[in-house]
Amino acid sequence: MTDSPTTGWTGGQQAFGDLATALAHYTDKVLFDEVWEREELSKRDRSLITIAALTAMGNTDQLGFHIPFGIANGLTQEEVIEAITHLAFYTGWPKGFSAMGVAKNVAASVGDEA
Repeated sequence: MTDSPTTGWTGGQQAFGDLATALAHYTDKVLFDEVWEREELSKRDRSLITIAALTAMGNTDQLGFHIPFGIANGLTQEEVIEAITHLAFYTGWPKGFSAMGVAKNVAASVGDEA
């Protein structure tokens, strides 16, 4: 798969390229240039799955990126909120509340831009 064209993703490089070149490379070239570009799932579906997984694991720091990314990939704010609400019953209420806090902040920042 390394012969596939790249999307030009540089988020890993921008975040950690000066410190962790391997992590930056795998983030940009493998995760976003290859995995996210596979045709078997839409980017919208990948975003919903990613938001669900991050919520389930309690990794809310990454949700600050993935919720707006998911919206850019076709999710609605209402779908994100509903997914997190649904997940609270399966992943634990504190994880759902923590994830919803991020969703609320994202919604507020999007509202500020409108």
